[in-house]
Amino acid sequence: MPRRSAGLLLYRTTDGVLEVLLGHPGGPFWVRKDEGAWSIPKGEYLDEEDPWAAARREFAEEVGIAAPDGPPIAFAPLKQPGGKIVTAFAVEGDLDTGCAVSNTFTLEWPRGSGKFKEYPELDRVGWFDMPTARLKILKGQQPLLDWLLQELADGAAGTSPRA
Repeated sequence: MPRRSAGLLLYRTTDGVLEVLLGHPGGPFWVRKDEGAWSIPKGEYLDEEDPWAAARREFAEEVGIAAPDGPPIAFAPLKQPGGKIVTAFAVEGDLDTGCAVSNTFTLEWPRGSGKFKEYPELDRVGWFDMPTARLKILKGQQPLLDWLLQELADGAAGTSPRA
């Protein structure tokens, strides 16, 4: 059975510009990668867990700030190139990225060295306009940006079931 993750695509409008919050993964594998490396805050969950609750939990763990309570936009599950299934929700909200503090993981680095270090799951988070977000986000998560734009356009036109 494929691994499953749940995550939040936080969005806001600043001076008429739609922005999304993305996180850059921590650790030595990602330190020199930028374009195509950022992700929505997300994490794995168990089959019996509610994906919305898991997405909110993972957001709080990876960003260090409680997820907004706004009404979620639920997206269809998205299969990543590595086979993981991501269930994502968009929610409107705002936060000061300077207050973000991620949880950590332990990794042996260099591999086989016997030296273990702690790394943040996300070493930084940032707000990006849609053209920049499209460059930054992992290729497998790019459809989330398109889906968000479509949902917001449908809602503005009064055709979204969430409107």
